[in-house]
This record gives sequence, C-alpha cells and structure tokens, in this order.
Amino acid sequence: MALLDQLYPPVCAACGTPIAEGGGLCPKCFAGVVPITAPLCPVLGLPFEVSLGPDAVSAEALADPPPFARARAVMRYGEVAQMLVTRLKYGDRTELAQFCARLMVGAGHEFWGARPLLVPVPLHQSRLRFRRYNQSFLLAQALGRELGLDVDPFLVKRHKKTRSQIGLSGDGRARNVQGAFSAHADALVRMRGRRVVLVDDVYTTGATVKAVARVLLRNGASEVDVLTFARVVSGEEVPI
Repeated sequence: MALLDQLYPPVCAACGTPIAEGGGLCPKCFAGVVPITAPLCPVLGLPFEVSLGPDAVSAEALADPPPFARARAVMRYGEVAQMLVTRLKYGDRTELAQFCARLMVGAGHEFWGARPLLVPVPLHQSRLRFRRYNQSFLLAQALGRELGLDVDPFLVKRHKKTRSQIGLSGDGRARNVQGAFSAHADALVRMRGRRVVLVDDVYTTGATVKAVARVLLRNGASEVDVLTFARVVSGEEVPI
C-alpha cells in the first residue's frame, strides 16, 4: 500500500466511511443514490414513473414554461446527495467538485455537442467572502476540465444581497431573487449567439436558475440549458 494511502486512507465521498478505493461511495451510500434517468420531462428533467412518449412534457413545464430550454440533474435530492452537497458547499471539501462533475458529464450528455459556454450561478460578494468559494463555480470549472469547455464566472453578477432561500415557498423564492442578477458590461460581446449551460449544485424550485437564465438570454445567449448535481422532486426534502 502506498504511503499516501496509509496516511490518508480512502473514504466514502458522502459519509466518510473507509472504502477500498478512493473517489467513490461506500456500498450503503451507493445503494441510496436515486439517479434521474429516462423517461423524463424533456424540459424540466423531472422523472416520469412510466414513459408517456417522446414528446410528453410535465404538467409543471406546461403550466409555467421556464426561460431555459432544458434542465438536467444527476440524481434526486435524497440523503446521499444532501451529504455530498453539504460537504462541498459548507465543509471545505472542494475536491468533491471533481467527483460530482464527472457524474454531471453524463447527466448533461445532450448539451455537449454544441460546445456551450459554462456559466456558474454567482454568489453575492458578502456570501462569497464568508464561504471563501462558490461551489457552483467549482462544479463548472471541473466540468470545463472534463470536457474542454470554456467557463466564464463573471458574465452574471449577483448585485443584490438576498436572504437565504431556505424555508421559502416557490413564490417566495422567486420574489427573493427578483432583480438580484445583472450581466457584465461586455456580456453581449462575450456571449452573443452562444449556447450557455448554467451550472448549480441543486435545483429546488428553479427560481434562481430561471432568474439567471433570463439575464443571460437578454444579454446575447442564443439558448440556456441548466445542469445541476441534484434535483428536488415534488414531495422530497428541500436542501439546506
């Protein structure tokens, strides 16, 4: 066994249980992952219990069409996803961004043929100073390395300090982020006609990514898709 493995034995990325090889999940956590796979809504990426045909769109997408074209996520936001996101977001486990990004490559496989620009959801400066890093940027950066795609973390700015989205309803979340984002002064030059993939950790109600997508579209993006590591499905626990 290598000296490094003796000093730092490999552990599960989610729960920290010792495992045989690093960069993975223990059997218990692996069994707890619920991947989001077809059949699903082609717009919101919500999983269907049964196939409704290739053109079937979810009731949510019909009732409130989003500004983005498609949203995709790796897995449902359950216990394992929550542990991974919490460790990445608040636990200084920045190396988990690479682990999550490798899974996100597969979830967003429909997006990559167009060689899109990757744009992370921005944090307000005060929150960035407190956390010291933006987990969405780390995910976008890791995706860029995996796929050889450009990443631009400065196209959109979160200029309005908003309260935490925790505990807010869908409408409350939408109101909370209304007018919170603006484009960089030369965004039109940097983005005109390009397809953009907006990157975030968790899709909850979609209020934040919808607000950012509108800014991107107003400032030159030809189309915006959304890619997150996890997604809350109706009735499941809302992220911390």
